[in-house]
Amino acid sequence: MRTYGQAIAEISQQVSHNWKDGKAFNIRHSMQEITMRVILRVVFGLDEGQRLEELKQAINALLEVLGFPLISAALLFKFWQRDFGKWSPWGYILTLLEKVDELIYSHIQEVRADIQTNNPNRKDVLSLMMSATYDDGKSMSDEELRDELITLLILGHETTASALVWAFYWIERSQQVRKKLQDELDTLTYQPEPSTINKLPYLTAVCQETLRIYPVATSSFSRIVNSPVEIMGYQLPTKTLIIPSIYLAHHRQEVYPNSKQFIPERFLEKQFSPYEYLPFGGGNRHCIGMAFAMYEMKIILTTILSNYRVFSFDKRPVKPMRRGLTLVAPIGMKMIAKPHHN
Repeated sequence: MRTYGQAIAEISQQVSHNWKDGKAFNIRHSMQEITMRVILRVVFGLDEGQRLEELKQAINALLEVLGFPLISAALLFKFWQRDFGKWSPWGYILTLLEKVDELIYSHIQEVRADIQTNNPNRKDVLSLMMSATYDDGKSMSDEELRDELITLLILGHETTASALVWAFYWIERSQQVRKKLQDELDTLTYQPEPSTINKLPYLTAVCQETLRIYPVATSSFSRIVNSPVEIMGYQLPTKTLIIPSIYLAHHRQEVYPNSKQFIPERFLEKQFSPYEYLPFGGGNRHCIGMAFAMYEMKIILTTILSNYRVFSFDKRPVKPMRRGLTLVAPIGMKMIAKPHHN
C-alpha cells in the first residue's frame, strides 16, 4: 500500500502540474485522468506505452456509452440485452467490450511472460493475483483475471473521480471546512508517508461526508425475499424485490440532522453503523475496493490541496445529475487552481 500511495501522489502531481494558474479547467476530466492512470499503474503495472494509451481510450469510450441512461438501463433489464449489431445499444457495448478484452488478455499474457523471465518481483495487483492460489494449489485462470481487471477498471476509476469532484466542490463551499482541513494538512512534513495521510481525522471526515451527502451509487443491488418477513410494519411476501436506497438512508433526519448541509464534524462526533452509513453498499457484497478508494481519495486531495487552492468557477450551487447508474456533479463543471505561493 505504501508503494501504491507514492504512485498515487506522483500521478496527482503530474496531472495538476498541467493546470494553468487562474485558468478554468474541467475538474472531472482531471480527476478521471488521475484515477485512470492510478488504476493502470497500480493494478496493471502500466505507466507508459501504446497499450496504456489504447486501454485508456477503450475504457473511456465504454464508460462514455454506459453514461447514457438508456444504454445503462440495458445492464438492468435482460430483455434489452440483445445484440442487433454494433449500431444497437447492446451490440455497441459488446463491440467496445470486445476491444477491451483483446487488450486485457494480451496484457495478461505479457505479464505472465515477464514474471517468468525478467521480473518475478513485480508489485502491481495483476502480478499479485497471478501469484495467488486457491486451497487446491491452482491459480486464477485468464478469464478470472480478466473479470477482476474489468471490474476494477470500470468501477474503480470513474466512481472515485466523481467522489473527488464533489470533495473539491464541498471544500470550497465552506470557508470553515476549508480552513480546518488546510490547518490539518499544514501539520504534515514535506512528502509525508501515505500511512500518515490515511490517518488524518478531519481529512477522513471530509471524505466520509462527501460520500454521505451525494453517494456515487444511490442504491445497492437488489435483494429478493426468500421467506416472508416484516420490516417496520410492512409485510413482505416471498419473491418481493427489495432495492435499498443508499441516498435516502444518508438523508434520514433522525440520523443526520441538517442532512443537506456539508458537516464533516458529524463523523468526528459519532460512529455510524453499517445500516446508517453505506456508500460502498452493505453486507458481504459491499464494494471490495472500499479501503483503497478511501486511501486514494485522501492522498489525491492532500497532494493537490497542499499545493493549490481550488476555486469554483461558477459560484452558484450545483445539483447532481445522473450518469448511467451513478449520481455525479455536472459533467462540464469548471474550477480554477491557484498555487499557494500566490
